[in-house]
Amino acid sequence: MQPTANRHQREKAAEIVAREAAQFIAREAGTESLITVIRAQSIAHGERIMVFVSVFPVEKARAALAFLERQREAFSDHLKRHTHLRLPRVDFLLDNGEQTGEQLAEPSKS
Repeated sequence: MQPTANRHQREKAAEIVAREAAQFIAREAGTESLITVIRAQSIAHGERIMVFVSVFPVEKARAALAFLERQREAFSDHLKRHTHLRLPRVDFLLDNGEQTGEQLAEPSKS
């Protein structure tokens, strides 16, 4: 029963980190792009949490990820102030899975 309880705790922690990341990004990010938290996933027994984000426009994805990397320590401080979690290492990764929707929105040029 213990492994299930630990998994549940890790999933809950990932949910909290995703929610806090969305709030932090909304407050701190500029207006050059729209950064949306898609989900978070706990790995390495909760030692790390990967936060997947979507960036629009896609051309700004590299700059957005660089911004998030620079803000990692500030986000860690945010987590310390707003949660009671044992702080994991947080990594931000791009997840622009909806890119194919752009192709559907553009008229065909044939």
